[in-house]
Amino acid sequence: MNAEIRRLFLVLASLFFALVGMTSYWLWKAPTLEARQGNPALVVRQVTIERGRIYAADGRTLFASNRKRRIEGRTWYLRRYPAKGLVAQTVGYSTISRSRAGLEESLNDFLTGSNSDLHTVLDRTANKLKGLTQQGNDIVTTIDARAQEVAVAALAGKCGAAVALEPSTGRVLVIASQPSYDPNLVERRFRRATQAPGAPCRPAAPLLNRATQGLFIPGSTFKVVTAAAALDSGRFTPESMFTDRGYCVEYGRKVTNFSDQSGPEVFGRVDFAFALEHSVNSVFCEIGKELGPQVVLEYAKRFGFYEKPPLETPSGERAASGLYEGGVLFFPDDPNAADPGRLAFGQERLLVTPLQMAMVAAGIANGGVVMKPTLVDRIVAPDGTIIDETAPEELRRAISARTAAELTSMMRRVVASGTGSAAEIPGVPVAGKTGTAETGRPGENDTWFIAFAPADAPRVAVAVALQNQSGTGGGTAAPIAKAIMEAILRGNP
Repeated sequence: MNAEIRRLFLVLASLFFALVGMTSYWLWKAPTLEARQGNPALVVRQVTIERGRIYAADGRTLFASNRKRRIEGRTWYLRRYPAKGLVAQTVGYSTISRSRAGLEESLNDFLTGSNSDLHTVLDRTANKLKGLTQQGNDIVTTIDARAQEVAVAALAGKCGAAVALEPSTGRVLVIASQPSYDPNLVERRFRRATQAPGAPCRPAAPLLNRATQGLFIPGSTFKVVTAAAALDSGRFTPESMFTDRGYCVEYGRKVTNFSDQSGPEVFGRVDFAFALEHSVNSVFCEIGKELGPQVVLEYAKRFGFYEKPPLETPSGERAASGLYEGGVLFFPDDPNAADPGRLAFGQERLLVTPLQMAMVAAGIANGGVVMKPTLVDRIVAPDGTIIDETAPEELRRAISARTAAELTSMMRRVVASGTGSAAEIPGVPVAGKTGTAETGRPGENDTWFIAFAPADAPRVAVAVALQNQSGTGGGTAAPIAKAIMEAILRGNP
């Protein structure tokens, strides 16, 4: 009799543990199942969830919230965007008919409370048992709302983008793209949302996140990467001397210095630091020929080139920087497959994103260490519990601390007495680099400015890129970078 009871107990225990295991499996598997395309109940289910809100870094400024609607006896939660076009491309949208984009897409599991975090799973299960509405988790971003407003206002009427990072942590403080759009229009007036009739570029593409997807010719801002390779490899020092004749010869053709005057500038005998200060193309052309394209691009890789920056936005909304051929990223295995002189001053077939160039500036500011960029500060459960908090993470060391210090000194001269004087901030040392890239279309340049400040104790690194400009980076992009840095430094003493 005891043996039979023992066998029955073992059978019942096995069935109990199997039931617990199956239940646990389906609870943990729920996010994957919900995300499957073709789920007929998915759309209705999503809008009956009280989706989590998205905030600026201050935890008060709302980027995304909900509005209730009673439809066929059920409460639906439809998305609204109080900030309208302020962070549209990054926050994205969540709609019934147009699906999702931006953080609304990539963080959908957290925002709907469908993630497999234990705290969320328990809350979700409890709500189901009680018959309560499922609530999502709130997202607090790293974005400085006031500085973001300054950036968007400064970019108004232009086509371009600006990114500001905190060098020591990788926190994204500003991520602005213009022209922008109102995500509140996406559901019912999608065509209107995609139009930007006054934009000075075609296609205007307001839904494109130019900060992370926009590929621009970097021009002379890339000289900072070339300088990093030249100094860190030990082949050159800031005191290395050159003779500038106003041009260098590359494959039998003259490559001239850029000048907005009637002819190329000629500086004569100069050192390396002076060449960066005054953006002397011929010197960097000679350095590129000496180093070769592979050395320069290997150092570019250390800063993050040739891979998509690991941001929390969807992978399809981020682009890798590097050499492109026919729209495809390529690395020249043969040193003769790329023009080292033009590559060295940011032309050739080089295309970069503003986020990547902000990472370059931040890496130098952080003593040569590139931090992983992040948009999410913390994820908060409906009861206020923090279920995830982003900690600073080092991507890699790009250059030595000594090289970073030498580059900082050289970049300070660019702002103090060189091409970037429009970025000077009274009482604050600024390190920067201008860029004016020829696009091949007469009178249309991609203009740039990258910088960090204070140069002796950096708290912000910034990159600004503009399309279709007739001026230079020092005249068009540097003032925007200055405004953003001032807004951040004043708000974070």
